[in-house]
Amino acid sequence: MARAPQQLEDREVSKQVGSLWALWPFIKPYWKMFTMAGIALVATAALSLILPMAVRKVVDGFNKSNLLDSYFAAAMGIAFLLAVGSGTRFYLVTRLGERVVADIRKAVFARVIAMSPVFYEKIMTGEVLSRITTDTTLVQSVIGSSVSVALRNILMLAGGLSLMIYTSPKLTGLALLLVPAIIVPILVLGRRLRRLSRENQDLIAASSGNASEVLLAVQTVQAFTHENESRDEFNDVTERSFDTALRRITARAVMTTIVIFLIFSGIVGVLWIGARDVQSGVMTVGQLAQFLIYAIIVAGSVSFLSEVWGELQRAAGATERLIELLTAQDSVLDPAQPRPLPQPGKGAIAFENIRFHYPARPETAALEGVSFQIKPGETVALVGPSGAGKTTVFQLLQRFYDPDEGAVLLDGVDLREMERSSFRRALAMVPQDPVIFATSARENIRFGRPDATDAEVDAAAKSAAADGFLRALPQGYDTFVGERGVMLSGGQKQRIAIARAILRDAPVLLLDEATSALDAESEHAVQKAVDALSRERTTLIVAHRLATVKRADRILVFEAGKIVAEGTHEALVAQDGLYSRLARLQFTAGMELA
Repeated sequence: MARAPQQLEDREVSKQVGSLWALWPFIKPYWKMFTMAGIALVATAALSLILPMAVRKVVDGFNKSNLLDSYFAAAMGIAFLLAVGSGTRFYLVTRLGERVVADIRKAVFARVIAMSPVFYEKIMTGEVLSRITTDTTLVQSVIGSSVSVALRNILMLAGGLSLMIYTSPKLTGLALLLVPAIIVPILVLGRRLRRLSRENQDLIAASSGNASEVLLAVQTVQAFTHENESRDEFNDVTERSFDTALRRITARAVMTTIVIFLIFSGIVGVLWIGARDVQSGVMTVGQLAQFLIYAIIVAGSVSFLSEVWGELQRAAGATERLIELLTAQDSVLDPAQPRPLPQPGKGAIAFENIRFHYPARPETAALEGVSFQIKPGETVALVGPSGAGKTTVFQLLQRFYDPDEGAVLLDGVDLREMERSSFRRALAMVPQDPVIFATSARENIRFGRPDATDAEVDAAAKSAAADGFLRALPQGYDTFVGERGVMLSGGQKQRIAIARAILRDAPVLLLDEATSALDAESEHAVQKAVDALSRERTTLIVAHRLATVKRADRILVFEAGKIVAEGTHEALVAQDGLYSRLARLQFTAGMELA
């Protein structure tokens, strides 16, 4: 469910806004757009700084009628150029932000979809989705707005301060005395903002993970009347997220209040001194007006920067979280120079002295010294009690994990020497809990072979005894089956999964309780299809039904991660060992074996 608070504390906290530099590789391909935005940024900042000089000319030349019209015309021209430049800058930086975030989302998704199951033992799927959505939205806001605003205000601050000194060194010196008083609250409260921002994002991710897990199992939640408890747990995480956000907002509001009060109270004091200088003739009214405008520009820049700083810190935390995904190291890697799978694939399988522990359960061996060979075209059943290691064989054969010791070979080549995408094309899997995607029934069958024709899809469905119920759906094969196939029964889902494997037409077929959800009539029809399919390819079956196991050429009996017996059904029954007991208990419900 939701991630524990201790895990939140263990997460790395963003230390500096410099983390945003990690976004540069995504911005670099669009350097032309970035450069044009920079030029527009500098131009608009320069025009903003020129405008107060035009105001000074207007004020001091107010009684010179021959120049007044020219000054106003110049000021209007500057305003027009400033408007065009600002609009151009907005378009460029916003477009850049959207483009970069789209690239980041694609890169993160491409990364996480290729990660082995070990990765998902350490992070919730909902949190990954939160990073792809919420965190990238923060990054988009920064690239498309905050960074641009920050850079513009830095230029305005530097330029405005320089021109303040040029206009009146005395008044500027007095104004600068306020700087230390302004910087201190920004630095002190900024650290708190950074910590609260990261904690807030972590809790949002935990909330998303909690909701995702519950909604994906909503029927189970409702069946066990667990709605109130699930609702309370989600509310708890959401309220904790709100409390953290409230503390962040409060800290930011306090910082903004202090900074704005100090800035504008200082401006009022400096203007009071400037007004007295105008009275004494030390400076003109136009100079005071120019100084006032520059002072407002500088004060506004500092105020904007104090606000943007909080946004940059939040985005820095979001960037770190995204980079964590992009730089996450997978425990299962493709070789630098992969070997090809021999073609055409024959389907010969070998496990050589395999020893394996799941990373989440390092103290318990899932497989211990397991060795066996399966010839091309052979059908082998794996039987044994739950947790004996049967499914682990399938996991290692698909190289979701690498063995601690030993090697898994396909057609004589170690899986670790080949690209995973290469040898997995030689495998077709029918899981016990079939995965149905939120699309049409036809596209679900076509999932394993996207280039298959409609006729091939139909033929696979007929072989899996799925054609009848599919044609009875409202739009036939093109009927939308809902998220996780909610419109289908368990048996219908299973038959679609079997049709998908048939269409895959791979040399190795993996059946994990493939007929467990079928009624007797459907099982008989599917079993005939599986039998026909198995004659031409290597087949591994995890099953508990006697009819399925008896058809196997060979049976491997697993117990506590080891193979304890091997042979045909008749031979194993005659041994009166574990298989015989399982057959009596699980296969025949206590009836005497023939």
